[in-house]
Amino acid sequence: MLTLLSPAKSLNYESSHHAGFTLPHFAAETKILAAKLKKFSVPDLEKLMGISKNLAELNHQRFQNFSDKFTKGLEFENSKQAILAFDGDVYKPIEAEKFSAADFDFAQKSLRILSGFYGILRPLDLIQPYRLEMGTKLDLYKFWSDKISQQLDSEGAKHIINLASEEYFSAVNPKKISAKIINIAFKENKNGTYKIIGIHAKKARGLMTNFIVKNKITDPKDLKNFQSENYRFAKEMSDEMNFIFVR
Repeated sequence: MLTLLSPAKSLNYESSHHAGFTLPHFAAETKILAAKLKKFSVPDLEKLMGISKNLAELNHQRFQNFSDKFTKGLEFENSKQAILAFDGDVYKPIEAEKFSAADFDFAQKSLRILSGFYGILRPLDLIQPYRLEMGTKLDLYKFWSDKISQQLDSEGAKHIINLASEEYFSAVNPKKISAKIINIAFKENKNGTYKIIGIHAKKARGLMTNFIVKNKITDPKDLKNFQSENYRFAKEMSDEMNFIFVR
Protein backbone atom coordinates (compact mmCIF):
# COMPACT_ATOMS: atom_id res chain seq x y z
CA MET A 1 0.00 0.00 0.00
CA LEU A 2 1.32 3.41 -1.00
CA THR A 3 -0.11 6.68 0.29
CA LEU A 4 0.13 9.81 -1.86
CA LEU A 5 0.46 13.32 -0.43
CA SER A 6 0.79 16.80 -1.87
CA PRO A 7 3.79 18.96 -0.91
CA ALA A 8 3.47 22.21 1.07
CA LYS A 9 4.21 25.80 0.15
CA SER A 10 5.54 26.46 3.65
CA LEU A 11 9.00 25.12 4.41
CA ASN A 12 10.99 24.67 7.61
CA TYR A 13 14.77 24.36 7.32
CA GLU A 14 15.57 25.39 10.87
CA SER A 15 15.33 22.23 12.96
CA SER A 16 14.57 18.51 13.32
CA HIS A 17 17.13 17.03 10.99
CA HIS A 18 17.24 13.25 10.69
CA ALA A 19 20.43 11.28 10.19
CA GLY A 20 19.09 9.08 7.41
CA PHE A 21 18.53 10.39 3.89
CA THR A 22 18.03 9.38 0.27
CA LEU A 23 18.24 11.33 -2.97
CA PRO A 24 15.30 12.17 -5.25
CA HIS A 25 14.63 9.67 -8.02
CA PHE A 26 14.16 12.32 -10.71
CA ALA A 27 17.22 14.46 -9.98
CA ALA A 28 18.03 14.83 -13.69
CA GLU A 29 14.54 16.12 -14.48
CA THR A 30 14.67 18.56 -11.56
CA LYS A 31 17.98 19.87 -12.88
CA ILE A 32 16.28 20.59 -16.23
CA LEU A 33 13.49 22.53 -14.53
CA ALA A 34 15.96 24.43 -12.34
CA ALA A 35 17.99 25.51 -15.35
CA LYS A 36 14.83 26.82 -17.00
CA LEU A 37 13.60 28.61 -13.89
CA LYS A 38 16.96 30.26 -13.25
CA LYS A 39 16.31 32.30 -16.40
CA PHE A 40 13.08 33.74 -15.04
CA SER A 41 13.20 37.29 -13.68
CA VAL A 42 11.40 38.32 -10.50
CA PRO A 43 8.48 39.79 -12.52
CA ASP A 44 8.39 36.57 -14.59
CA LEU A 45 7.99 34.51 -11.42
CA GLU A 46 5.33 36.88 -10.08
CA LYS A 47 3.30 36.31 -13.22
CA LEU A 48 4.02 32.59 -13.52
CA MET A 49 3.06 31.75 -9.95
CA GLY A 50 0.61 34.54 -9.18
CA ILE A 51 2.60 35.53 -6.09
CA SER A 52 3.72 38.77 -4.46
CA LYS A 53 6.93 40.54 -5.35
CA ASN A 54 8.48 39.50 -2.02
CA LEU A 55 7.70 35.83 -2.63
CA ALA A 56 8.93 36.12 -6.20
CA GLU A 57 12.22 37.59 -4.98
CA LEU A 58 12.60 34.79 -2.43
CA ASN A 59 11.99 32.08 -4.99
CA HIS A 60 14.13 33.78 -7.61
CA GLN A 61 17.01 33.56 -5.15
CA ARG A 62 16.16 29.93 -4.37
CA PHE A 63 16.37 28.99 -8.04
CA GLN A 64 19.63 30.91 -8.43
CA ASN A 65 21.05 29.02 -5.46
CA PHE A 66 19.87 25.61 -6.63
CA SER A 67 22.66 23.06 -6.90
CA ASP A 68 22.58 19.51 -8.21
CA LYS A 69 24.75 18.61 -5.23
CA PHE A 70 23.36 18.22 -1.73
CA THR A 71 25.96 19.66 0.62
CA LYS A 72 26.08 18.60 4.24
CA GLY A 73 28.25 19.06 7.28
CA LEU A 74 27.09 18.09 10.75
CA GLU A 75 23.72 19.04 9.37
CA PHE A 76 22.63 19.53 5.79
CA GLU A 77 23.59 22.97 4.57
CA ASN A 78 21.40 23.36 1.50
CA SER A 79 18.82 20.60 1.90
CA LYS A 80 16.60 18.65 4.25
CA GLN A 81 14.49 15.49 4.15
CA ALA A 82 11.16 16.19 2.45
CA ILE A 83 8.86 15.08 5.26
CA LEU A 84 10.73 17.33 7.70
CA ALA A 85 11.16 20.27 5.31
CA PHE A 86 7.50 20.58 4.30
CA ASP A 87 5.45 22.56 6.78
CA GLY A 88 1.83 23.68 6.85
CA ASP A 89 -1.68 22.39 7.32
CA VAL A 90 -1.08 18.83 6.09
CA TYR A 91 2.36 18.31 7.59
CA LYS A 92 1.94 19.69 11.10
CA PRO A 93 -0.48 16.88 12.12
CA ILE A 94 1.89 14.26 10.70
CA GLU A 95 4.37 15.21 13.45
CA ALA A 96 7.32 13.68 11.63
CA GLU A 97 9.73 15.31 14.06
CA LYS A 98 8.39 12.83 16.64
CA PHE A 99 8.81 9.75 14.44
CA SER A 100 10.75 6.80 15.80
CA ALA A 101 13.29 4.98 13.65
CA ALA A 102 10.60 2.40 12.89
CA ASP A 103 8.18 5.16 11.88
CA PHE A 104 10.68 6.69 9.46
CA ASP A 105 11.42 3.27 8.00
CA PHE A 106 7.73 2.54 7.45
CA ALA A 107 7.07 6.02 6.03
CA GLN A 108 9.99 5.68 3.62
CA LYS A 109 8.48 2.49 2.24
CA SER A 110 4.85 3.56 2.15
CA LEU A 111 4.53 7.34 1.64
CA ARG A 112 5.11 9.26 -1.57
CA ILE A 113 4.92 13.03 -2.00
CA LEU A 114 4.03 14.50 -5.39
CA SER A 115 5.95 17.63 -6.35
CA GLY A 116 5.99 20.10 -9.22
CA PHE A 117 9.76 20.45 -8.89
CA TYR A 118 10.88 16.94 -7.88
CA GLY A 119 8.13 14.84 -9.46
CA ILE A 120 7.79 12.30 -6.69
CA LEU A 121 9.56 12.11 -3.35
CA ARG A 122 10.11 9.59 -0.61
CA PRO A 123 9.95 11.06 2.91
CA LEU A 124 13.73 10.97 3.44
CA ASP A 125 14.66 12.34 0.01
CA LEU A 126 16.69 15.52 0.37
CA ILE A 127 15.13 18.64 -1.12
CA GLN A 128 16.34 22.20 -1.44
CA PRO A 129 14.01 25.14 -0.75
CA TYR A 130 11.65 25.78 -3.67
CA ARG A 131 8.18 26.78 -4.68
CA LEU A 132 6.71 25.36 -7.87
CA GLU A 133 3.11 24.29 -7.81
CA MET A 134 2.01 21.56 -10.19
CA GLY A 135 -0.65 23.82 -11.66
CA THR A 136 1.72 26.60 -12.80
CA LYS A 137 1.79 27.48 -16.49
CA LEU A 138 4.87 25.40 -17.34
CA ASP A 139 2.83 22.40 -18.48
CA LEU A 140 4.19 20.38 -15.58
CA TYR A 141 1.43 17.81 -15.98
CA LYS A 142 2.81 16.90 -19.39
CA PHE A 143 6.38 16.99 -18.06
CA TRP A 144 5.70 14.73 -15.07
CA SER A 145 2.65 12.56 -15.70
CA ASP A 146 4.26 9.60 -17.48
CA LYS A 147 7.31 9.67 -15.21
CA ILE A 148 5.30 9.80 -11.99
CA SER A 149 2.81 7.17 -13.14
CA GLN A 150 5.50 4.76 -14.31
CA GLN A 151 7.44 5.18 -11.08
CA LEU A 152 4.37 4.51 -8.96
CA ASP A 153 3.49 1.45 -11.02
CA SER A 154 7.05 0.11 -10.75
CA GLU A 155 6.76 -0.03 -6.96
CA GLY A 156 4.27 -2.86 -7.26
CA ALA A 157 1.78 -1.74 -4.61
CA LYS A 158 -1.63 -3.41 -4.69
CA HIS A 159 -3.35 -0.28 -3.41
CA ILE A 160 -2.66 3.43 -3.67
CA ILE A 161 -4.32 5.67 -1.09
CA ASN A 162 -4.93 9.12 -2.54
CA LEU A 163 -4.52 11.76 0.14
CA ALA A 164 -3.20 14.31 -2.36
CA SER A 165 -5.07 17.39 -3.54
CA GLU A 166 -6.78 17.38 -6.92
CA GLU A 167 -4.07 19.68 -8.29
CA TYR A 168 -1.35 17.14 -7.57
CA PHE A 169 -3.21 13.89 -8.12
CA SER A 170 -4.06 15.17 -11.61
CA ALA A 171 -0.40 14.50 -12.46
CA VAL A 172 -1.06 10.77 -11.98
CA ASN A 173 -2.48 8.74 -14.87
CA PRO A 174 -4.53 5.93 -13.27
CA LYS A 175 -4.66 4.09 -16.60
CA LYS A 176 -0.92 3.50 -16.36
CA ILE A 177 -1.03 2.12 -12.83
CA SER A 178 -2.06 -1.44 -12.05
CA ALA A 179 -2.75 -0.73 -8.37
CA LYS A 180 -6.28 -0.12 -7.14
CA ILE A 181 -6.60 3.58 -6.29
CA ILE A 182 -8.70 4.53 -3.27
CA ASN A 183 -9.64 8.20 -2.94
CA ILE A 184 -10.08 9.63 0.55
CA ALA A 185 -12.36 12.59 1.32
CA PHE A 186 -13.11 14.36 4.58
CA LYS A 187 -16.42 16.19 4.98
CA GLU A 188 -17.95 18.45 7.60
CA ASN A 189 -21.62 18.55 8.58
CA LYS A 190 -22.88 22.04 7.81
CA ASN A 191 -26.57 22.41 8.61
CA GLY A 192 -27.29 18.83 7.66
CA THR A 193 -25.21 18.86 4.47
CA TYR A 194 -21.76 17.29 4.28
CA LYS A 195 -19.17 19.46 2.55
CA ILE A 196 -15.42 19.41 2.04
CA ILE A 197 -13.87 22.40 3.83
CA GLY A 198 -10.36 22.97 2.52
CA ILE A 199 -8.54 23.87 5.73
CA HIS A 200 -10.13 20.99 7.64
CA ALA A 201 -9.51 18.50 4.82
CA LYS A 202 -5.81 19.40 4.72
CA LYS A 203 -5.41 18.83 8.44
CA ALA A 204 -7.34 15.55 8.20
CA ARG A 205 -4.99 14.30 5.48
CA GLY A 206 -2.10 14.86 7.85
CA LEU A 207 -3.92 13.18 10.72
CA MET A 208 -4.63 10.12 8.58
CA THR A 209 -1.02 10.00 7.41
CA ASN A 210 0.11 10.01 11.03
CA PHE A 211 -2.46 7.27 11.75
CA ILE A 212 -1.11 5.16 8.88
CA VAL A 213 2.51 5.50 9.96
CA LYS A 214 1.99 5.06 13.70
CA ASN A 215 -0.19 1.98 13.17
CA LYS A 216 1.93 0.59 10.30
CA ILE A 217 -1.18 0.12 8.16
CA THR A 218 -0.77 -1.97 5.02
CA ASP A 219 -4.39 -2.98 4.37
CA PRO A 220 -6.82 -0.26 3.19
CA LYS A 221 -9.72 -1.72 5.15
CA ASP A 222 -7.91 -0.76 8.36
CA LEU A 223 -8.23 2.90 7.37
CA LYS A 224 -11.91 2.63 8.27
CA ASN A 225 -10.83 2.63 11.93
CA PHE A 226 -9.55 6.21 11.63
CA GLN A 227 -11.33 8.38 14.22
CA SER A 228 -8.98 11.27 14.96
CA GLU A 229 -10.68 14.53 15.97
CA ASN A 230 -14.16 13.00 15.77
CA TYR A 231 -13.99 11.80 12.16
CA ARG A 232 -15.74 8.52 11.41
CA PHE A 233 -15.90 6.32 8.35
CA ALA A 234 -19.20 6.96 6.54
CA LYS A 235 -20.05 3.54 5.15
CA GLU A 236 -23.32 4.84 3.71
CA MET A 237 -21.48 7.46 1.62
CA SER A 238 -18.48 5.33 0.60
CA ASP A 239 -17.72 2.63 -1.95
CA GLU A 240 -14.69 0.45 -2.70
CA MET A 241 -12.96 3.25 -4.63
CA ASN A 242 -13.93 6.19 -2.38
CA PHE A 243 -13.63 6.25 1.40
CA ILE A 244 -15.57 9.15 2.95
CA PHE A 245 -14.96 10.31 6.50
CA VAL A 246 -17.33 12.77 8.18
CA ARG A 247 -17.81 14.66 11.41
